Amino acid sequence: MKTFFLSLFLTVNLLSQSSTLKILIASPVRQKPAILKEFLESLGGLDSTNIHFDYYFTDDNLDVNSSRILKNFAKNKKCIIDIPPNKERNLGYHTENKLRVWTNASVWKVAGFKNNMIKYAIKHEYDYIFLIDSDIVLHPLTIQQLLKDQKDIVSCIYWTTSDPKVRQMPQVWLYDTNTPFKKEQTETLSNFEAYKRTSEFYNQLRIPGLYEVGGLQACTLISKKALIKGVNFEKLKNLSYSGEDRHLCCRALALGFHLYVDTHYPAYHIYLDSHLAGVENFKKNCRTVTPIKKNQRITLSMCMKNEANRYLRKVLESAKNYITDAVIIDDGSTDNSIEIVKEVFKDIPLKIIRNTVSKFSNEVSLRMQQWEETIKTDPDWILILDADEIMEDKFTSEIKKLIKNPDIDVYYFRLYDFWNESEYREDPYWSAHFFYHPFLIRYNPDIKYQWLYTHQHCGRMPKTINNLRKGYSSSRIKHYGWSRESDRIAKYKRYQKLDPNGQYGSVDQYETILDETPTLIKWEE
Repeated sequence: MKTFFLSLFLTVNLLSQSSTLKILIASPVRQKPAILKEFLESLGGLDSTNIHFDYYFTDDNLDVNSSRILKNFAKNKKCIIDIPPNKERNLGYHTENKLRVWTNASVWKVAGFKNNMIKYAIKHEYDYIFLIDSDIVLHPLTIQQLLKDQKDIVSCIYWTTSDPKVRQMPQVWLYDTNTPFKKEQTETLSNFEAYKRTSEFYNQLRIPGLYEVGGLQACTLISKKALIKGVNFEKLKNLSYSGEDRHLCCRALALGFHLYVDTHYPAYHIYLDSHLAGVENFKKNCRTVTPIKKNQRITLSMCMKNEANRYLRKVLESAKNYITDAVIIDDGSTDNSIEIVKEVFKDIPLKIIRNTVSKFSNEVSLRMQQWEETIKTDPDWILILDADEIMEDKFTSEIKKLIKNPDIDVYYFRLYDFWNESEYREDPYWSAHFFYHPFLIRYNPDIKYQWLYTHQHCGRMPKTINNLRKGYSSSRIKHYGWSRESDRIAKYKRYQKLDPNGQYGSVDQYETILDETPTLIKWEE
């Protein structure tokens, strides 16, 4: 009997050991102390369930404080800290217009560091190596998610920009050195078509999932199988691509490996010192777990004025399929809009606030009123639609899934500007549907919400949403506000009066409102 239990114990112990993966986290480090501290803290916070983490850093720091931080992290851990010769420390990047510019010598110096890490991982039989730059902050579940993908080469996505006025870009691409759109070899694209396809690629990456890409960098899990077969950063002599990651990607594909990006838990990139200010909020969002009520209320919040003869009834009939409550601000209607609202929403809790004098000329005051009146009803979720916006049909079933996600506080959607009942407009000035916009927010009474104080285009939600956990829906919104010629003429005149110099919008776009032959695309559900 003792022999049986001893045998059973050894068997269980061996199975337990075999289920634990060995992963080497590796990074060349030349970093400012404040950024390095955040990077290392995120590594220490990774979920290690069934994983044994070891570390390999190349201390290429110029700041002795950074080296000290690295050594302190390594205490009580299995960690290699490799120190390159002093002559190599002069090889680095410099900054021009907020962009990092690497010399050819510095690029291949770093490639050498990474190849040494790969050799170490192979020699010591690690199951995976996780190569990461030292200015990235990770979600605790990053490695667990990448392992679930069961891919030999997969990156965790992050979005970055050196200019707040320029939209963020991911660290992955589809073709060549950094092309983010699909293009056949013989195909010639206009700038607008390239922009459109880029937006399609970026929009896809906004939805949590796993996607095949043509190139990746800076935050990548690579399997033992790929390493043994020869995936590394050695320069390919017949390619002039700059950046060692491009050469790894080309070699991997030539060896038969596909490249993937996982977008479930985006990392945070501290590209600039100013990005440090957002780290605490990123970490807070990673830690936050929102209790989910069994029956959550979805409150429609809407402003309207004289909408009776436009799309109001159609909008409300659609919305009542998925909302539980409604708050309507009537901004001085003189028609029977209110009667239509009462008729359609006769079976749901309804709150109507009447403004005797319209506030729309100072839109922020109207939006703030709308928000304050809505939160007085203590909503769970707030869906903010205008009286000419309709969610596509599939949203009725999708919203049930969205509101059950404890990790998301505000959802973004694409909005299509319809130019008639069945076609939307698409050209350089009318491409709102290339981007995601916030419409659905989880209300949290503990948050102090703040607004962007501009008379026009202030946003329909408080600017505080920029600090909330974001999610992106595949459901689309049909905007009928431009679909009648009479409406377009009225809006054109209004913008000429309220924003003649384009202070809150674009004068060039205003001038295209009355185009006689715009490019229209047929809507398909």
